[in-house]
Amino acid sequence: MAKKPRLPAGHAPLDQILFAQGFGARRTCEGLILHGLVQVNGEVVDDPDAVFPEDGLVLSVEGQPWVTHVRALVMLHKPPGYECSLKPGAWPGVHNLLPAPLRQRGLQPVGRLDQDTTGLLLMTDDGPLLHKLTSPKHHVPKVYEVTCKHPVTQAMCDKLLKGVVLDDDPEPVAAAAAERVVAEGDETGAETLHLRLTLLQGKYHQVKRMVAAVGNRVEGLHRSQIGRLTLPADLAPGQWRWIDDPAVVLP
Repeated sequence: MAKKPRLPAGHAPLDQILFAQGFGARRTCEGLILHGLVQVNGEVVDDPDAVFPEDGLVLSVEGQPWVTHVRALVMLHKPPGYECSLKPGAWPGVHNLLPAPLRQRGLQPVGRLDQDTTGLLLMTDDGPLLHKLTSPKHHVPKVYEVTCKHPVTQAMCDKLLKGVVLDDDPEPVAAAAAERVVAEGDETGAETLHLRLTLLQGKYHQVKRMVAAVGNRVEGLHRSQIGRLTLPADLAPGQWRWIDDPAVVLP
């Protein structure tokens, strides 16, 4: 029996590509192709064994446009009322906001946001990248926009920069940056309730606990930036978008 020819590097049969992208079991993907429900670069392909590049392939599957990514990295504008958990409890999981193929691939949140916290959330199935983005030794900064119950004073910011002690860690935890956000036209800013906080760690409820440690309370929390990536103004709550180059996230 003749051996199958070796495929070029980075190429695979179409049914295998669909399977890897999360469009169902291998048999399901084969059926989609055989029934003429898959287009590649605008042309119907009905041969499951047809070979194509695995990354950057422009597909349409049952009318759904799709560009293949061997490793998925997406940004999501997380709205309130969703849990960053693979097994959510009282609230729906953020995975519900993603299309079925990405849910099938089991993307993991890069760090967690509380159900009432909004803003930039990264999700990926790239294990090494996930480690690089979450490991404390890589010092990936996260920027949070905080609305507090009481006016934010410079003394509070100074304490956050110096470091505060949390109840589960005897070592002080310091913010990389902490600044009062004063509304335009407010000459003194004495009554501002807004704080911009930059952290390098990722401890449980860290922002809320740090703010409490300086005598204030978080009333609203929004993550606006991770590394060099800022949440786009045109990405509405609940929407997601591919990140093609992970380097845009890393500091």
